[in-house]
Amino acid sequence: MVKVGLLLRLEAKPGKEADVASFLINALPLILEEIDTTTWFAVQFGPTTFGIFDAFPHEEGRNAHIAGKVADILRATWSEMLSCPPSIEKHSILAAKLSGQ
Repeated sequence: MVKVGLLLRLEAKPGKEADVASFLINALPLILEEIDTTTWFAVQFGPTTFGIFDAFPHEEGRNAHIAGKVADILRATWSEMLSCPPSIEKHSILAAKLSGQ
């Protein structure tokens, strides 16, 4: 059961939309290595607005993700791709339905 999650909003700089999309797509193999990242979605809300929604079974998993490889890459490169720092919201999950792929 997932209990906690993160919601990030990423606003691409003009002309950097493809870079942000590529970053998100290329992050998936690293995310698959994270045992406690139960659910992870990279989404595009609009032409320049992207996001990540992920969920974890416990706070330790969320903390490991925040300290993980994808977060490190984002911290090192956000200023090249994004018009402002990522908006990061921690949340508690009240109910969920998860199915196999």
